Amino acid sequence: MDARFLGIAELAEVPSVAVVVDVMRAYTVAAWAFAQGAEKIVLAGSLDEALALKGRHPDWVALKDGPAAAGFDAVNSPGLLRSVDLGGRTVVQKTTAGTVGALAVREADLVLCAGFVVAEATAQVLRARECGSVTFVVTGEDGRADEDLACAQYIAGRAAGAGTAAAEYLRRAGGSRAAHELATGVRQGVHPDDVALCLELDRFPFAMVAAAEDSLMILRPCAVPSPADETPL
Repeated sequence: MDARFLGIAELAEVPSVAVVVDVMRAYTVAAWAFAQGAEKIVLAGSLDEALALKGRHPDWVALKDGPAAAGFDAVNSPGLLRSVDLGGRTVVQKTTAGTVGALAVREADLVLCAGFVVAEATAQVLRARECGSVTFVVTGEDGRADEDLACAQYIAGRAAGAGTAAAEYLRRAGGSRAAHELATGVRQGVHPDDVALCLELDRFPFAMVAAAEDSLMILRPCAVPSPADETPL
C-alpha cells in the first residue's frame, strides 16, 4: 500500500481514499458517541453552522471544542461524553482540526475517520477494499501533531499487513504536545481521563466512514469484515 501523510493545507488534490486522523480528541469522541448509541454524526464546517443545524433540529446534540457555550449540549471530551445516553440521536460535531480535515477530503471516494480507539477496524477496512493508495490526513498542528502522525503510521502498517506493534506509536502519542496540554489543563473542556481514553487501542470494533448525504458530511459507524473473510467490499 502506498501511504502518504499530509496536513490539511498540503492537500493539493482530492485523494481516492483518505483516512482523517484526530486522536486528541475529535475521532475518539466520535467513536464514544457511537458507542453511546448515536445514530450518526454531522460534521459541521463552522460553529455558526453547528448552531444553525441545532436550531433547525432541537433534538440533535451539538458539541464543540473548548468550554461549554450557549447553544451547545456538550464539549469535545471523551471522558465527559462517555456517561451521556445518545441512543438514536444525531450529533453535530465541530472541532478545531478533525472535522476540518474530513470536510477537506469530502470528494474522496472513501473517507475514514480514525484514532487509536478504532485503529485495527480502520486497517481492516483498508485491507478489505484492497486500497493501493491511501492519503492519511494528519489534522493536528498543521500536520505536525505527533499523536495523529503516530496513529496514521500505525494504521498504515497494520493495513499493509506488516504486523506493526503499537507500543512505540502509543508512547509517541502519550508524549505529544496535545497530550501534555490536555493533562496540564492548558485546554478547556477536559476530563482527567481524556488522554488515557484517547490512547485506548482498539477500544471499539467498528470503523467510521464519512460521506456526503444531501448537503451534509455525515459520519457513521461501519462494521468490518472478520480476518477470515477480508474480501473486497
